[in-house]
Amino acid sequence: MRKIIYTLCVIGMLSCSSKKSNIIFEEHFSSTKLNTTNWNYDIGDGCPQICGWGNNELQFYKQQNVRVSNGNLVITAQKDSIYTSGKIHTKDKITFTYGTIEVRAKLPKGKGLWPAIWLLGNNINQVGWPACGEIDMMEYVGKEPGVLFTSMHTPSSHGNTINTKKTAIKNLEEDFHVYKCIWTENEIAFYIDDQHLYTYNPAVKNDKTWPYNKPFYLILNLAIGGNFGGPEVDNTIFPTEFVIDYIKVYKN
Repeated sequence: MRKIIYTLCVIGMLSCSSKKSNIIFEEHFSSTKLNTTNWNYDIGDGCPQICGWGNNELQFYKQQNVRVSNGNLVITAQKDSIYTSGKIHTKDKITFTYGTIEVRAKLPKGKGLWPAIWLLGNNINQVGWPACGEIDMMEYVGKEPGVLFTSMHTPSSHGNTINTKKTAIKNLEEDFHVYKCIWTENEIAFYIDDQHLYTYNPAVKNDKTWPYNKPFYLILNLAIGGNFGGPEVDNTIFPTEFVIDYIKVYKN
């Protein structure tokens, strides 16, 4: 019996060690402040280049709306004289091509909120959007409680994209969930708590349908209102928080 237990322990250790060696990026927010070696802040309302961040969003992003507390990243949306919130990303700092991305997070709830976990092609400054490609691991809008959106934006279909899936998830807003995306050179699959949601795998892969063969960077934000979040905002919900426990990116 001891030999069997020892063998299982060794196998478990090897598996854990192997998984650890495949880590591309890992963030547990264990410090007292955001690690700006890995992360950038977006500040403002997108003006003058893309006012409303291209979606008629209402929030003004501020650095002080992003904090690290008790091992979590906390993005707070507030309503004072204006709506404020937070957005961070890893552009030009942490980028990767293919991999398994896991994010454990707890969503805020309330009409007008639009939290998201997503990725953009790191060449966006050179080719623009949607040519750079976009991967929406998780989008949630408070006007549709209990519903999770996973979507792809490409030159062939973007904005109101056909490459999307809406999934009803019981107790979606009530606890932390693990949002996962498995991105290979052939397909991109989405999961919540290991439940498969949607797979994008176009039959023809070219620059119009598959801008996913180059480095992407990660984005976390909490938007308010906008084309997707909706024109109505419940001001009684503020302040409210989008909480991220950890992020892990593995080689496949």
